Amino acid sequence: MTSTDPTDSTPTQRDYDIVVYGATGFVGRLTAAYLAEHAPANTKVALAGRSLTRLEAARKALPAGAAQWPLVEADASDIDSLRALAVSTRVVITTVGPYAKYGLPLTTVCAESGTDYVDLTGEVLFARKSIDANHEIARSTGARIVHSCGFDSIPSDIGVHVLYSAVTDDGAGELTDTTLVVSAMRGGVSGGTIDSLRTQIDEVKKDGKLRRLAARPYSLSPDRSLEPDLGRQSDVALVNGKDIAPGVRGWKAPFVMASYNTRVVRRSNALREWAYGKEFRYREVMSVGSSIASPVIAGAVSAGLGAVVVGMTVLPKKILDRVLPKPGEGPSPKAQDSGHFTMDLYTTTTSGAHYRSRVKATGDPGYKATSVMLGESALALVHNRSELPDAAGVLTPATGIGDALVTRLRAAGFEIWAKKV
Repeated sequence: MTSTDPTDSTPTQRDYDIVVYGATGFVGRLTAAYLAEHAPANTKVALAGRSLTRLEAARKALPAGAAQWPLVEADASDIDSLRALAVSTRVVITTVGPYAKYGLPLTTVCAESGTDYVDLTGEVLFARKSIDANHEIARSTGARIVHSCGFDSIPSDIGVHVLYSAVTDDGAGELTDTTLVVSAMRGGVSGGTIDSLRTQIDEVKKDGKLRRLAARPYSLSPDRSLEPDLGRQSDVALVNGKDIAPGVRGWKAPFVMASYNTRVVRRSNALREWAYGKEFRYREVMSVGSSIASPVIAGAVSAGLGAVVVGMTVLPKKILDRVLPKPGEGPSPKAQDSGHFTMDLYTTTTSGAHYRSRVKATGDPGYKATSVMLGESALALVHNRSELPDAAGVLTPATGIGDALVTRLRAAGFEIWAKKV
């Protein structure tokens, strides 16, 4: 039987270990398929969504391991159904977005129920609302509300996490200037990500306060007044490789996801009481090669990203609907398999030492690789409890799952390392 005690989260007191909410959507189906093939046999998984008919059809299309998984009817507009979902399971995976539209009620009932939660959000304003609404509640119930467990923002957050661990193990001081370079990437942007971006743009167009909040480097930090004043930290600057680390060549362009990922990483530092360092400055850029043309190419990429945002701001919705990918759409299995990403992170420590870390994986970053990251995040919360950080609240991948996630992702084929250079 399902426990009705909201703080009751031991395996014998919940019907399920993991519920995949949004299992009929594209990434939801990918995540469910990953769990069907890779979750330990004793993992109790259920699928949830608005329509039992659509859930049944989705289950039939999954690998054989999912054939007997229970189906749970739940709707983002029905708080009672969300609460029943939350108290039935140890962990909720949700791919139902945009999270600003549909996500907050589920985060709240999970926080109240002591239920761990993982999602794929890359929305600053939603994450801030979740922090304000749920952090103290989740701390009191022991829930881990872990946002951004996909390509937003595991490579960034875990990349800095292992970098920090290597520096600490060597007694090399604290991290100072730290830069993530997208060294290689192949794959598309999901329709869900585009829809989330459009939702946030609509929000900030209507409210200047929200626009300023989204732009602040420490918009996800627990208490901005306690953060260091490190001057301007731009997410759109062109960066010369020689200013990143010795041996890094060519100019680097802005990375489209930097405006979210950087805030997640800064939150991790603050939640750890600035263990990375009070002089920790973090940015993300994208490689465009190392030829003499790299500054021109980087400038063109920067201008292109700006044009996309302007276009999404001013063009009519009907035109955007015709040209942009829609939520629930995604690439073919062949295209997903051909994708990949390599993230290289560089830091200089307070002792003057240089360190580098890497997070690399095959599979389309926003689809196949994301389904692995999301699935392994949930599995770590279920099966690696003794290895988890001692933390509860609205957390980040590094502060909520940490080394347990690193171990699981390595076992799943990810290349993750850090070393002195």
